[in-house]
Amino acid sequence: MTKDIEFYDRMLSLGLARVAEQAALASATLIGRGDEKAADQAAVNAMREQLNLLDIAGVVVIGEGERDEAPMLYIGEEVGTGNGPGVDIALDPLEGTTLTAKDMPNALTVIAMGPRGSMLHAPDVYMDKLAVGPGYPDGVVSLDMSPSERVAALAAARGCKPSDITVCILERPRHEAMIADVRSTGAAIRLITDGDVAGVMHCAEAEKTGIDMYMGTGGAPEGVLAAAALKCMGGQIFTRLVFRNDDERDRATRAGVTDFDRIYTRDEMVTQDVIFAATGVTGGNLLSGIRREPGWVTTETLLMRSKTGSVRRMEYRTPVS
Repeated sequence: MTKDIEFYDRMLSLGLARVAEQAALASATLIGRGDEKAADQAAVNAMREQLNLLDIAGVVVIGEGERDEAPMLYIGEEVGTGNGPGVDIALDPLEGTTLTAKDMPNALTVIAMGPRGSMLHAPDVYMDKLAVGPGYPDGVVSLDMSPSERVAALAAARGCKPSDITVCILERPRHEAMIADVRSTGAAIRLITDGDVAGVMHCAEAEKTGIDMYMGTGGAPEGVLAAAALKCMGGQIFTRLVFRNDDERDRATRAGVTDFDRIYTRDEMVTQDVIFAATGVTGGNLLSGIRREPGWVTTETLLMRSKTGSVRRMEYRTPVS
């Protein structure tokens, strides 16, 4: 037992990095092979195996889906040895299965951990998301603004022209009106095909990635993971659940949601200090992809702790037969 044991994030952080690394390595042989399901399953198997080696009493609050939809790392699954602190775990064993299958940029393995009860139990529905990086006044942009108003507000706060702003948006038919409104300001848009956790994280390192703001609808579980990343990196994210039918509303009710119109901030989705790890599978602006050379394979992992604001980039090189 365990939930009364203190959450020592420093002691757990390197173990969490290994979880992300091993999931990435497991999917490495499937990069560019065109099989999304096999790549995802390899990452799931490896991540679950590594989590069960950690001295934690973990519960998956953001995972592969509900129990009847996912045999492993499902929402509510208990992981770890049971001999440690009670923790919430949010994970995406392979964020960008299509990116991996097609050998396209920015596929990651992603996992976050915090004390028990620290993360929003987001149902598997859509979520409207709006994110910017650190250094701006609180509420500089809002979900109640139109896309063009958000660009204008961010440009004013940054002291630049709207045409100097770059917005990241998931390329989907549902975003066509949003894309047109953003482009009406003269702002640039970087369209991504998948991977909106990485898309949000890009905002936190705008000087490196060239991305100033993220907006659009995507999966709610990924919204919680993105909030965990920004809690470590700095920045703001605002989200609101989006429901397409009564079944999705019922799913939200079962997850404990009572206000269907609520706007969540970063610190409402992740209420306590967390640790966050992401390993690059395919190369991108945030992380290098898995690199192979005769006899060796190398990964790059981003390991962060919100308590200290520390951000580590770790290279792991291991021999292969």
